[in-house]
Amino acid sequence: MDDLLHLTDMSTISIGLDQSQRIGVANLLRQTLADEYVLYTKTRKYHWNVEGPHFHDLHKLFESQYEEIDETIDEVAERIRALGLYSTGSFEEFLKDARIKEDAGGQVGANQMIENLLSDHEAIIRSLRADLVTAAESYGDAGNQDFLTGLLESHEKAAWMLRSLLR
Repeated sequence: MDDLLHLTDMSTISIGLDQSQRIGVANLLRQTLADEYVLYTKTRKYHWNVEGPHFHDLHKLFESQYEEIDETIDEVAERIRALGLYSTGSFEEFLKDARIKEDAGGQVGANQMIENLLSDHEAIIRSLRADLVTAAESYGDAGNQDFLTGLLESHEKAAWMLRSLLR
């Protein structure tokens, strides 16, 4: 993955992380941002297209989940900016950087939607576990380690809710 575009003068940033640390953490956050955006889009698609006897409950669940992901997207992008780098923002960049895949196929049933979202949340959880260790151990960034831990907890809760629907 290419490094993020640098701001004009990163030398004026004095937050206890040098430029290489900030770039390293920003690249972790860039992948997280892409994962969140792909998951947001998929969850929104399922919200629009869910059918069946549990339509209302799933429609509302998917809505609450994509709304939470939307807030997360903004927080991740702003953390990248706080590190002094530009955030990505195009579909092309998100698809290139994401560790999960979009759902570009046709209509799937409600259970498949749940399974797909569960799989994505679990994949993001695994990625976040690795990323928060990297943020701390490779880049010395306890702040972003804590931020990633919060995201991990949010995805664990979403996965639990989705998993419970499949039982």
